[in-house]
Amino acid sequence: MPIQISIVVPAYNESARIGRTLEDVLRIIAERQWDAEVLVVNDGSTDNTAAIVQGFMASHPRLRLIENPGNRGKGYSVRHGMLEAIGNIVMFTDADLSAPMEEAERLFAAIQNGADVAIGSRWLDRGRQTVHQPLYRQFFGRCFNAVTRMVMNLPFADTQCGFKAFTRPAARTIFQLQRIERWGFDPEILFIAIKRGYRVQEVPVTWGHDERSRISYLKDGIKMLEELVYVRWNALTGVYSREVKEYPVEIPATKF
Repeated sequence: MPIQISIVVPAYNESARIGRTLEDVLRIIAERQWDAEVLVVNDGSTDNTAAIVQGFMASHPRLRLIENPGNRGKGYSVRHGMLEAIGNIVMFTDADLSAPMEEAERLFAAIQNGADVAIGSRWLDRGRQTVHQPLYRQFFGRCFNAVTRMVMNLPFADTQCGFKAFTRPAARTIFQLQRIERWGFDPEILFIAIKRGYRVQEVPVTWGHDERSRISYLKDGIKMLEELVYVRWNALTGVYSREVKEYPVEIPATKF
């Protein structure tokens, strides 16, 4: 029987929290009795992130460590993991688990009800936020989202939440076409999903801000704006309309 769910966790120098993250993820898998694999994608970490994951692997055969060829970025890491995943539903979550792993059931329910892509949202129900971002982060985040909605014509309240799930066929198509390798990949994959005709559902999730977040809204925000233009160029030149590889293994529908 194929693995039903794949959970991808991109990780760069996460030694301070990857152990706790894996404990939480593996605990929820056991409690919910999910038929699941976990893939940690090590993005060229210079600390002992890989060694910690390998320690867990000794007692968890469905935990896999995938190595990037050096530090390539979050977008590359997510794509690498999603294309290596063998589950019928594939999702990715940030290593800080800002959205608790239990909330994945909300994404799975959306897919069970017909969505091809389910994306977690911090803004559809702000009452679900347990730890709020500082005001300056909220301001820059909302401004970036507003610009993204305008430039990319994306109808979502939150494009950047690192908590998204996909059916296997949708993931295989979207992530083969993804080109952005760093922070700006989220709007790109949503743009591709809509362009390819997939049904995307936004789902409110419980979420708590982690002060250790590495994103800089000034430096990275400027880069992400450049990447929005790059996405538009790719769309104009037909990059997202190309054929993708077919995968011969047919995975039966997941049942929850």
